[in-house]
Amino acid sequence: MHPDSNTVWDNCLIYIRNNISEQSFKTWFTPIVPLKLENDVLTIQVPSQFFYEWLEEHYVGLLRQAIDQELGMEAKLEYSVIVDKGNDENQPFTINLPTAKSGRPKRPNGQQQYSGNPFDLESLDQVHQKSHLNPQYTFTTFIEGDCNRLARSAGFAVAAKPGITSFNPLMLYGGVGLGKTHLVQAIGNEIKSNLSDKFVLYVSSEYFTNQFIEAVKNNKVQNFTNFYLQIDTLIIDDVQFLAGKEKTQEIFFHIFNHLHQSGKQIIMTSDCPPRDLKGLEERLLSRFKWGLTADLQQPDLETRIAIIQKKMAADGIDIPANVIEYLAYSVDTNIRELEGVVISLMAHASLTKRDIDLELAKQTLKNIVQDIDSEVGIDFIQKTVSDYFNVALDDLKAKTRKKEIVIARQTAMYFSKEYTNHSLKSIGYHFGGRDHSTVIHGVQSVNDMIDTNVKFKSSIEELKKKLKMRTV
Repeated sequence: MHPDSNTVWDNCLIYIRNNISEQSFKTWFTPIVPLKLENDVLTIQVPSQFFYEWLEEHYVGLLRQAIDQELGMEAKLEYSVIVDKGNDENQPFTINLPTAKSGRPKRPNGQQQYSGNPFDLESLDQVHQKSHLNPQYTFTTFIEGDCNRLARSAGFAVAAKPGITSFNPLMLYGGVGLGKTHLVQAIGNEIKSNLSDKFVLYVSSEYFTNQFIEAVKNNKVQNFTNFYLQIDTLIIDDVQFLAGKEKTQEIFFHIFNHLHQSGKQIIMTSDCPPRDLKGLEERLLSRFKWGLTADLQQPDLETRIAIIQKKMAADGIDIPANVIEYLAYSVDTNIRELEGVVISLMAHASLTKRDIDLELAKQTLKNIVQDIDSEVGIDFIQKTVSDYFNVALDDLKAKTRKKEIVIARQTAMYFSKEYTNHSLKSIGYHFGGRDHSTVIHGVQSVNDMIDTNVKFKSSIEELKKKLKMRTV
């Protein structure tokens, strides 16, 4: 007759009790529950990851002796660790882990080798070398500015001491093309460079979801979970795409809990702060707020200039300062679009065998930068307004304070704000380098004249018709 798990464990407890103090026995062995005995593998359930690690650290030898006595030298012990106790709506979540003496070889750095992971590689050592990080994304190539200083500083602190700082998890959010992916991968690359024994993994939420679906389909959810639980720094990009995926959120929730409780670093990005994320479970959102949340904003003028200079220097190209300023003022949406414009400018210069100058920059931008709801640009607005008021185009950009020129200039500023997506700083730049406060004053002056001067209001309506004809 084959013994069951309860009988075997009861006999093990008799042996253990005779070899340790009563207090230690009650603390570390009374809470253990035997679950099953299959193929000479005894599975016992322990209440937490910490509990498991304490047993492995202090009592694994005693456990081994007890198992050997009951089942023989070939028998193995496996833990079922409760990662999350659950609640009325969710069942407790557990993971199975072998003992350090289960017969599995150990990695040189002390982490256990893992086979059957969702990457279909033979061991964790192989995956360890494939963190899915782009080596070009580093802190050196990341331009710091007021728009991203907090995020970069936090990222640098995390890279120096992953899992140790209070920035765990680190959540970075912001719009498209602002450098979130660059920064989180820079953190990953820095950790790998300075802490080579750390297992760092970067994945998009879409990739994570697809892996989980494959694991479910192939009945390898436990393998999938075990793999992710061995990661030292997990970087998940675009977590907003987990919205609506209930089962994926559930498995991520448990992985998140385990990693966080084990002192592992978690880094995430999204397109908005946690409070604005829709379609995600509240318990998951609450954990996103445990560490630090930092945003990346649209790059300011100085940062945009620095980005262009860095890009040109990296490619060994020297261009005039006025061209750099023109590009920086004209493209103020995001870093990705700005870099795209710079690449296009270099391509145009190479294909047409021309030097990069202001005229070539204007031609390049004309084919790339689209204004909101129309193709009306500042140059066209200035030309239309100067012709209507019969003033020289250059006077709109000059320092002259003649009344008729000031009205024409302010009118052109007004339409530039209405019909383009240029910032106030950018508009001011196109009018002789004036600051944003001058643009605000000009726009307000036009609004005041529209309300008080019928003739001027009529002129504005006529100009609107001329400008709208451009879009027909």
